[in-house]
Amino acid sequence: MAHLLRRAGFGATRDQLDEYIGKGYEATVEELLHPEYGDPEEQDFMDRYFIASVEARSAGHADPQWSWRMATTEKPLEEKIALFWHSLLAVGGIKLDHGLEMLTEIDLFRRLGLGRFETLLLAISRNPGMMYWLDNQNSHKDAPNENYGRELLELFSMGIDENGEGAYSEDDVKAAARAFTGWASKTTPPPFFLGPFRMQFAFDPDDHDDGEKTFLGETGNFNGEDIVEIVSRHRSTARFIALRLYLNFVSDTPDDEEIERLADVFQENDGEIRSVLRAIFNSDHFKSPAIRFRKMKSPAELVFGTVTLTDRFTIPEMDMSTLANQTLFMGQHLLNPPSVEGWHEGEEWVDSGALIERINFASGEVTRGDARGVRRMIERVAGTGAELQPEEFVDACLDAMGSIDLSDRTKSIVISHAAAKDTPFRPGSAGSEDRTLEMFQLIVSTPDFQYC
Repeated sequence: MAHLLRRAGFGATRDQLDEYIGKGYEATVEELLHPEYGDPEEQDFMDRYFIASVEARSAGHADPQWSWRMATTEKPLEEKIALFWHSLLAVGGIKLDHGLEMLTEIDLFRRLGLGRFETLLLAISRNPGMMYWLDNQNSHKDAPNENYGRELLELFSMGIDENGEGAYSEDDVKAAARAFTGWASKTTPPPFFLGPFRMQFAFDPDDHDDGEKTFLGETGNFNGEDIVEIVSRHRSTARFIALRLYLNFVSDTPDDEEIERLADVFQENDGEIRSVLRAIFNSDHFKSPAIRFRKMKSPAELVFGTVTLTDRFTIPEMDMSTLANQTLFMGQHLLNPPSVEGWHEGEEWVDSGALIERINFASGEVTRGDARGVRRMIERVAGTGAELQPEEFVDACLDAMGSIDLSDRTKSIVISHAAAKDTPFRPGSAGSEDRTLEMFQLIVSTPDFQYC
């Protein structure tokens, strides 16, 4: 259950795990897969604390809204799938320079991210931020701009192999570009003193190429909707989306047999993402010990997973607004992917500088003795009520931190540190709380904590 919550969300506290275990594994999967769309009950509370984020001018103004949701959500997969699509269907906030539109896109991913891929792909194709980001307002029937047509095929749906080849041709790219002519973002007035105007999609039929086109072996007077429909039922799209879901939710190392199975599920269920994720989470492959703690945490997973564990935000205080800065320091600028490729994930997340940032952040968070989650972890360890030998003390801390595992080598080192104390751990004794906090800090500083 802990493994499921780390992958389908940002982890869970030990108390939350007990609640989910009471519901059962498959029932929990269904609950995660069916979040009720809508703002959280405390949204007005958040808006009053961060007024500038309500009509966000820039990505920086928008950050607190999403940070609050990821740090406190009761619908973890809704935020996790939004993060997934934010990297795959990437739009960069610095070029767009419209924080309100960035939040609109994240909400689009929440609303449609677990449904049919075709529906989502069409919605993002009509998204004014995406049209601006990939220069489709510069695509005209007499001079098509190929940016969106190319990225739609290469990065958003069908993909390319290690040789840079795809199941489509340059002629298909050109045909797609022609089909999307006339799709653009309306001209937006400059921001007024209270914030920006909302961006809007615009279709200009006079600037649309309505001539006959041949695309992926089919011929007709295709428009953008037709291109999206043809792409969405292509087998290469099923494989590509299955691969990306696998890499994000299962392992940094692809398993070809499993990806083909998931591609079959994608096609059998009309491209519904929820069905593919159900097939992932309920599989023996996903549940196997070989998959656990083998996927490198992204900066967002590390930051918001740690904050979920410590549960320290009772109000949207100013410190919460800096969480996105923490992911930036670790190499992930939320609401501003580095390019249309999104982020390169896996072990590329970690270099010597990023590792220091990751360890410092996590160790600082778990030693906040006044945080609600940290208090509960301390009490759970103390609640054993008995004298604990070094290995028992380490196991109690790992369990209190959400059923974390360590490799045999790492665990032996941590136990050796615990054994260096002259006496066993005695709950309630002088210094026992400091000793517990020190162990929490040591655990999150291990290489193993960088994986989920």
